[in-house]
Amino acid sequence: MESLLKPLFATSLLLGLQVSEAFCLPLPDEIPGMMARLCFDCHQGEEAEGGLNFDSLKFTLDTPSQRARWTLIHDRIQAGEMPPGTNDEDASQLRASELQTLGEALFRKIELADRRDIIEQGRGRLRRLTREEYEANLRDVLKLPHLDIQDILPEDREQSGSTRVARVLDLSRVQLTAYLNAAEIALDQAMSHGPEPPPTRKYRAEGTRLFQASSTFGGREAMFFAKDDGAVVGEELQSLEHDPTLELALFRSAHWPYFGYPKGFVAQTPGEYRVRFSARSVRQIAGFHLLPANKPVPMTFRARKPSGPDVSGDVRATGGLLDIQPEPAVYETRIRLQPRETFEYSLLGLPVPLARNVEGGPPTYRFPPFPEAGQPGVAFQWLEVEGPLPPASWPSPSHEVLFDHLGVAPQPGSPKAEARRLLKRFMDRAAREPLPPATLERYFQLVERQLEGNASFTEAMLTGYKAFLCSSHFLLLRDTSAPDNGSLGPFAVASRLSHFLTNTRPDTKLMEIATANQLRDSKTLRSETDRLIDSDRFGRFVESITNDWLDMRKLSHDEPNILLYPEYRFDFYLVESMARETRQFVSAMIRENLPVTALIETDFVFANDRLAAHYDLPATPGSHLRKVQLPEESPYGGLLTQAAIMKVTANGTSTSPVIRGAWVMDRLLGSPPPPPPKSVPAIEPDIRGAQTIREQLAKHAVGSCAKCHSEFDPIGFGLENFDIYGRWRTRYRGRETGEEVTGIDRAGHDYYYTLGANIESAGKLSDGQTFENIHELKMVLSNQSRQLARNVLHRLVVHATGVPIRFSERAEIETLLDSCEANGYRLRDLLHALVQSRIFLGQEHCR
Repeated sequence: MESLLKPLFATSLLLGLQVSEAFCLPLPDEIPGMMARLCFDCHQGEEAEGGLNFDSLKFTLDTPSQRARWTLIHDRIQAGEMPPGTNDEDASQLRASELQTLGEALFRKIELADRRDIIEQGRGRLRRLTREEYEANLRDVLKLPHLDIQDILPEDREQSGSTRVARVLDLSRVQLTAYLNAAEIALDQAMSHGPEPPPTRKYRAEGTRLFQASSTFGGREAMFFAKDDGAVVGEELQSLEHDPTLELALFRSAHWPYFGYPKGFVAQTPGEYRVRFSARSVRQIAGFHLLPANKPVPMTFRARKPSGPDVSGDVRATGGLLDIQPEPAVYETRIRLQPRETFEYSLLGLPVPLARNVEGGPPTYRFPPFPEAGQPGVAFQWLEVEGPLPPASWPSPSHEVLFDHLGVAPQPGSPKAEARRLLKRFMDRAAREPLPPATLERYFQLVERQLEGNASFTEAMLTGYKAFLCSSHFLLLRDTSAPDNGSLGPFAVASRLSHFLTNTRPDTKLMEIATANQLRDSKTLRSETDRLIDSDRFGRFVESITNDWLDMRKLSHDEPNILLYPEYRFDFYLVESMARETRQFVSAMIRENLPVTALIETDFVFANDRLAAHYDLPATPGSHLRKVQLPEESPYGGLLTQAAIMKVTANGTSTSPVIRGAWVMDRLLGSPPPPPPKSVPAIEPDIRGAQTIREQLAKHAVGSCAKCHSEFDPIGFGLENFDIYGRWRTRYRGRETGEEVTGIDRAGHDYYYTLGANIESAGKLSDGQTFENIHELKMVLSNQSRQLARNVLHRLVVHATGVPIRFSERAEIETLLDSCEANGYRLRDLLHALVQSRIFLGQEHCR
C-alpha cells in the first residue's frame, strides 16, 4: 500500500501548487494618488474600515491574491459602496469624475492582467473528481450501476456555492488512502466469486408470516391481522396462522422502534431481490373494521438488519415508491439487500406512535385520533421474495470488464502477455483520452512485479487496476489546452461536457465524436448537449447542482421544533417530496427551456398527495409528482416559494428574514451580502411569541448594520408568510402569549402552542421599490430577469469548469446574456450559450 501511495501522492501535489507569475503588471501611476485622496481617510492604519488597510496594499497585479483584492476594490467602487458620500455638491461631482476615471483604469489593468494569466497559465488548475463523480465513473467503467462508495470518501469542501471548485478539491494522503479503499471495494464487487452465481432462493409469506409479531408499537390501531374486514386476535388468530385469506392491516409509518418485516426472511448473499405482493389500501374505522380506501396509500421498503426494536445501523429505503390502490392488486419491485439484511414495510405519511411517560409512569403508546373518514392504511394478502437475482451472464458483465473471457479464476498460459492485453483493454475503457504507450508500460511494470512475486494472476491484475483508478489519469480532469491557441482538445471538451451534464465520463458515442475531432462543430456540439440533457443520466446533474446551488443536501439537517410545529414531527415523506419537487422543477426548467423568471414565479407546481395538502391545493392522489395548475390567488409557483427552499432557509424553530433575504440575494440574484461583523450577535428567536421578528430586527439592524440589512431584510419579510416548512401562515407561533392551540400529534403526544401577532409581509427595497405581499414581491424580483440569468450563468460556469468567472470573462458573460435576451433568458438557451463559448471551450469558438 505504501509503495503505491508514494507516486500517487507526488502526482497529487500538482493540485496544490501555486502557479508562478510570468509577468509583472504595476498599476498606472495615477491610481495611487487617486486612492490616497479618495480612500486613505478610511482605509489606513490598524483601525482601517473593513480590515482593508492600504498601507499594506501593493499597487501591482502580479499574483492572484493581489488581483482578487483589487477586483474587490473595483467592484465596490463601481457599486457606489466606496467611498462614502458627501454633502458638498461640488466636491461630490469632482469625486464622481475621479471615481469614474479610477474605475475605468482599474478595469483595464485588471482585465489585461487576468487575460494574460489565462493565456500563459491556463484558466484554472487541474480538478480532482468530486466523490459523486468518482462513484459515477466507477459505476460506468465497472458496469456496477448500484455501486455505493461515496461515504468511504471524505466530503468535498465548498467554495463559491459549489463543491466543484478546483482550488479546494485538494488530494491529501488521507484522501488518497480513502480513494484506494473505495477502488478496492468497487473492484471486489465487480468480481464474480465462485463457478456459478449464488443460488436464487424463494420465500413466500401469507397469514401471520407476513409480520414478525401479532402487534406493533402503537397498539392494535397501528397494526392487526384481519379476516372478512375485521380484526382477528388471540386464540382465533392462532387457529388461522396459515390461513391464506388472512390479511396484515398496517396503519403506521416506519420509524424507530418499529420493526415490521416478514417473519423468517433474511438475505444470505448480497444482491438484487424481486419482491411481489398482493395488497389494497384501506381505511380503519372504530372497532378495528376495514373499509375500502378512498385514495391510494404510498409506500416503499426499508432494508435493515432484523434486530428487533433496537437501532440496527444502516436503515435505508429501497425498491422505489409504490402507490397501493383501493382494489386488491399484485405489485412488483426490486430491492437491494446486504448479507443478513431483511426489509420492512414502510408506509409513508402515516402516524408514528412514540412512547409516552404519563405522569412518570411506564412507557405507553397512543395512536393519534383517526381522520373523520377513517385511518388510511394498507392490507397485505401475501408476499413473495426471490433472489439474489442472477446476472444476465456468468461471470457477470462487471467481471468481464476485468478479465474478459478468462473466467472466474483466470490462470492463463502466458500470464505476462495476458496481463498486458487485459491492462491495456481496461485502461482504454477507463481513460477519458488516449494514453501514450509509456503510461501503459508503467502500470504493466507494477503488475509484472506482482506476478514475479507471490501474487496470483487475479491479485496482480487487481493491483494494476486499483493503481490506475487512483491515478491522475482517472482522478483528475485533465483539461489540457492545445499549444497553438489555448483551446481545449477534443477529449477534454468531451470529458468536460459529460461531467458537466451527467457527472461521469463520456459514453461511447461522445468518445467516438471526440476521436473524429468533431466537437468544434457547432451543430454537433449542440446535438450532443441536447442528447445528454435528454438522457437518463441527466438526473445526476440535477441532483448535483441543486445540492450545491440550492442547498438541497442540507434539507434534512434541521429537525422541526415539535413544541411549535408538532404537525411536522416525523413527516419524512413531506421532506422527501420537497426534494423531489425542487429537483423535478429544475430539470423541467432546462428540459422545457423555461424562462429564468420561473425561478421566481410560475402558474404551476409539481405536487403529489402530500405536497398538494401542504400547499392547500385540490387533492392529488398518489406519490407521483405531476404538474398542477395553481389557483390565481395561490402564493406558490416558481422556485422561490417551494417548500424545500423555505426549509433550507429556516432552522426548524423559526424563520428569519435575514437568512432568507440573504439567501435569495446570494443564490438567486448573485449578490451575496458581506458576512456580519464578528462583534454583532445573531438574533435568537423569541419562542414565547412576545416579540415578532420585525420588532427584534428593528432593534438589531441599526448603525453600521442598517445599510446591509436594508438590501436583503425586505425580501425576507416578503417571505414571512411561509413557515419553517413552507406552509402558508398568517400569524406567528409561540408558547406563552396569544390564542392557544392544542391537540395530539402524529406520535400520539399532546401538544399546545399559541398563535400570536399577525404577520406583516410588506417591505421597501433599498432602491425605493415597495411591495405589500408575496405577489408584489415576485413582480419586483421577476423584473430583474437579466440579473437572475447572470447568476444562473455564473453557477453553471463553476459547475462545468471548476473555476468561478474570471475578471476578463465578465464581458463574455454579458455577450452570452445578450444572445439569450430576446427569448426571455431561457435556461436551455443559457446552457447552450455557455457550452459554445470560449469560457467552456478555451480560446477558440466553435466552427
